Amino acid sequence: MNFISEIENEVIEEENFLKNIFNRFRKRDFSGDTGQAMKNSSYQLAKNLIFKFGSLLFTIVIARMLLPERMGLYNLALATIVLFSSFSDLGISSALITFGSKMLGNKNPEKAKGYFKKLLKWKLQLVFLISVILLASSYFISNLYYHKPIFYALLAGGLYLPIVSLIGFVEQSFRIDNNFKIPLFKEIIFQSSRFIIVPLAILIFLKSGLSNSKIIFVSIMALTITYLISLLFLIICANRKLRFLKIKSDNLSKVEMHELKKFILPLSATAMAGMFFGYIDTLMLGRFVSSKFIAYYGAAFSLVGAASGIIGFMSVALLPIFAKKSGKALENIFKKARGLTLIISILAGIFTYLVSWYLVRIAYGADYLQAVPILRWFSIIVILIPVIGIYVGYYTTQKKTKALAWLILGSAILNIILNYFGIIYGLENYGEMGAVFGAVGATITSRTLYLVGLIIFRKKY
Repeated sequence: MNFISEIENEVIEEENFLKNIFNRFRKRDFSGDTGQAMKNSSYQLAKNLIFKFGSLLFTIVIARMLLPERMGLYNLALATIVLFSSFSDLGISSALITFGSKMLGNKNPEKAKGYFKKLLKWKLQLVFLISVILLASSYFISNLYYHKPIFYALLAGGLYLPIVSLIGFVEQSFRIDNNFKIPLFKEIIFQSSRFIIVPLAILIFLKSGLSNSKIIFVSIMALTITYLISLLFLIICANRKLRFLKIKSDNLSKVEMHELKKFILPLSATAMAGMFFGYIDTLMLGRFVSSKFIAYYGAAFSLVGAASGIIGFMSVALLPIFAKKSGKALENIFKKARGLTLIISILAGIFTYLVSWYLVRIAYGADYLQAVPILRWFSIIVILIPVIGIYVGYYTTQKKTKALAWLILGSAILNIILNYFGIIYGLENYGEMGAVFGAVGATITSRTLYLVGLIIFRKKY
């Protein structure tokens, strides 16, 4: 009976919380930490909706234009470039929002700028180094590992990588100042320009009869131009809107430098492992299956990513709040955010499973119907990813980066092992589609175990 009473009390508390949120939105009351979280969440939700729906529609458009074979090559090239980009951050963006938010919260903008300058210097050094490595290894990756014509696309990645990496860093600068409006406007500009520039470039060069490798190169270069437009917009806005960047910086002390490095080093492993975690399935499929099966896998994962990203807006919006809170106040905010995210995620997962055939048929067309059973299994991911995001935000802002690093590193290693054996077993017994399902099973299993680890370690530490 006590257990049932606790459940009833929790339900009543959740209802009161939602009513309070609704009333504050109705009255436009954004005062205090709760109001700031609501305001941030609103902008972040709008940005996520634009990003996810825009990305999904963009993917659908170019998937229909490129068709499965070329779309698979596009997905593979982009996944490889994004994997390299993970080495150009290594926790720097997370460090900026954690330390920068705290300094601004403590009314110390000089020190916030000090952290910004130091982290920007490290960021630029890493971006240059990783871009050079990508260019130098492009031939080996495309011709000796994948055995697929994406060499020119990887060369385009040498320009794509630094631009996209710097966009992420500058966006974090706005978030530490609790300015979520400018990143929203940036997203609108990016999605609008991408819808115009990239399909137009593909259409023009498809008519010219270029080879598949050159078509993918053109696609990546056109995409890079749209990111460059977004970066220029952010830089202009940063110079005008971010007041802490206009004052003289306070250099970091030896103790602060030591604390910063201590924070970043575990996140370096986390960032690299996280990217392997997210893209290892595509990278390994790239070696073992033909490009059209990569396209089927990517089509299903794009739909899942759009749904889970929209649901997971709260994890990003609450980062500055998590960074400033501790004790009971932190626990209260965390539990409410987790509960609300879980309810929405479960409903979205069920919906995805039930309408998967219609989603694929309407979105991608008959050429991609082999992605339907993949999407049905991936409906589980729709539930997992947003909840994982809440836990990762908690671990990062509370500086539990060492525990997070070990968890994601272990999960990434497990994911690689499971993917290898799953793909090999599926390929040998059921052909190329069997290999795809081997990757699907590995992805679901590793992410489930990752979430379990996050739950256990949070209680332990």
